[in-house]
Amino acid sequence: MTAQYDPKAYNKLLVSVSPGEIETENDYEQMLKMIDRLMKKDEDSLSPEEDRLIRLLAVLVEDYESRHYPIDTTSNPSVALRELMREHGLKQVDMVDIFGSQGTVSQVLNGKREISKAQARKLSARFHLPIDVFI
Repeated sequence: MTAQYDPKAYNKLLVSVSPGEIETENDYEQMLKMIDRLMKKDEDSLSPEEDRLIRLLAVLVEDYESRHYPIDTTSNPSVALRELMREHGLKQVDMVDIFGSQGTVSQVLNGKREISKAQARKLSARFHLPIDVFI
């Protein structure tokens, strides 16, 4: 559960960001940049208002992605991961924090190694998708 937020401070933050339905790829990129800026802060240093805003922005991004980048959940996990990395402009090195080494990332992406449950949980959290996509 998140800490109590100040509605006036939250409204001020909302006005500065002006979140709304994402309609274009440019809107989508801007929203991702806003989320990235907020996520670069230590989780404990986010104000309750910023925490609430980041959750709202994530919902807007998820809505846009589900409409414009549907993931075929019948595909295999490595294909889904490759597609997500492409969509988010990520390289293998960006996934080392989840897989432990660039070699393991390469093996997973090439279908030579399965994604572990622990890695699937981390991927699920990172991409805000159900864990089933990665298992």
